[in-house]
Amino acid sequence: KGNVLTTAQIAGIQAVKKTSDIIPLCHPLNLSGIEIEFDVGEDEITATCECRLTGQTGVEMEAITGVSVALLTIWDMTKAVEKDENGQYPDTKISDIVVLKKEKI
Repeated sequence: KGNVLTTAQIAGIQAVKKTSDIIPLCHPLNLSGIEIEFDVGEDEITATCECRLTGQTGVEMEAITGVSVALLTIWDMTKAVEKDENGQYPDTKISDIVVLKKEKI
């Protein structure tokens, strides 16, 4: 399937762009920038998504969607590594997805 983090980054960017198609009542936005970054630790990966927009509305839903899909992509591409004899993933989890900062420029 290719490089996990690169694929997850692309998936996250695509998800940001499709947020209005995924979440009811979210309207399409004219984004001016999207950045998805990963911090890889020994037993965890932290993902961040920064979305930029020149306009009067927020981009929180887009950023949360981008992070979520990026992490889901990592899970999908690495799940075979942890899967136990019962087909379960005893240690893998996605948690603590939060908006770190919102600022108007």
